[in-house]
Amino acid sequence: MRFDRVTIVNVRLPKRADINTELQWFGGALGLFGDRDKDSSCFRIFVALVRASRHETGLSSDDIARQTLLTRGTVVHHLNKLQDAGLVTHNNLRYQLIGNSLQTALKNVQQEINDAFTILDAVAKDIDDKLH
Repeated sequence: MRFDRVTIVNVRLPKRADINTELQWFGGALGLFGDRDKDSSCFRIFVALVRASRHETGLSSDDIARQTLLTRGTVVHHLNKLQDAGLVTHNNLRYQLIGNSLQTALKNVQQEINDAFTILDAVAKDIDDKLH
């Protein structure tokens, strides 16, 4: 599995739907941008990766730091969080969205969640069988 932890937050889709609002909602629904992200660091990194995905190119942590005006340490911290969520991959010192699009990345996360639930279901059945 690619993800360590997936969070889904049931948030209402905003009525005003410009691209930044939609991206903020999307990341918020996945629990990526919390109250601790006061300066929108994770959001800015996420947007940089989404933009780069249109060109099917990855970005180094230094590239992202320059684009977002964040420190490399902050960038790496949030990149790790995005990797833990299963949305970002790291190859050859470059980071990119899984599948080079939000929709593909989300479908990959969904498949991994389904796989995790299949395993959980089998273990639950085994436990139930042992208890009866």
